[in-house]
Amino acid sequence: MLSLEFLAKLRQIEIRTRKIINTTFAGEYRSTFKGTGMEFIDVREYMRGDDVRSIDWKVTARMDHPYVKKFVEERELTVILCVDASGSGYFGTRSQFKLDQSAQVAATLAFSAVTNNDKVGLLFFTDRVERFVPPRKGRQHVMRLVRDILMFEPQHRGTNPAAALEYVMHLLKHRAIVFLVSDFMGPGFTPDALRIPLGIAARRHDVVAIPITDPAESELPSVGLMDVEDMETGEIVSVNTSSARLRAGYREHMQAAQARRDRMFRQLNIDSISLRTDEDFTPRLHEFFQVRARRFH
Repeated sequence: MLSLEFLAKLRQIEIRTRKIINTTFAGEYRSTFKGTGMEFIDVREYMRGDDVRSIDWKVTARMDHPYVKKFVEERELTVILCVDASGSGYFGTRSQFKLDQSAQVAATLAFSAVTNNDKVGLLFFTDRVERFVPPRKGRQHVMRLVRDILMFEPQHRGTNPAAALEYVMHLLKHRAIVFLVSDFMGPGFTPDALRIPLGIAARRHDVVAIPITDPAESELPSVGLMDVEDMETGEIVSVNTSSARLRAGYREHMQAAQARRDRMFRQLNIDSISLRTDEDFTPRLHEFFQVRARRFH
């Protein structure tokens, strides 16, 4: 049975998410993501300027007057939220864990999708696919997805995004929007390990990467000797953070890793939205919707 505290948190996420959608993202999601094709709905009389390729010759012959076919965009889309549930998601030095922000972002995307009558599914992955919730429509379904994100307890701590992408490729027969929500950290996210499966997925689906990081991951504090635990392997290493050389080397290493990640996204033509746990994600999501909508118009 869900606790009152948990239900209150779930309701808070719903209220905040709906407010964001109604005030900031109204119409932007729809203009950002297009349907998968055109659907024939009717015919009408030919008018000057119409494309002659749209003439319905059978109706034209029957009516003894040119008629053209009318089409509308097949609007219904399928959205898959691929959420990294590995151990590193339970890290956060400010107001929230990375996995908490993942829940907020996923909720916003899910409510945006169902508001436009699209279907939304959810996939949790660690070093394997841990759970898959098939795509459906409706508010109740989205609330279930958000509840699952907040309550989910993975069986494993490692991470292997290639396994999640392969699962999605095998499962989805038609083009879909795939949001890959993760901190993009660990051996499985190096360009050598991820480039091929991510590139294959991006050719078949509309893949959007959402890296979520914490500011403490890019800068080591100067606090002397410190034990650092790898949240995915459990390995503990003692480091002397008083060393300016060590801190500078660590900072350069993290910056280089992020640069390689972002370069891979550009080379594969994959859109990305970089978020931080200490910042409100809505301005960045808003900017992403606006930039992408302008690109496709």
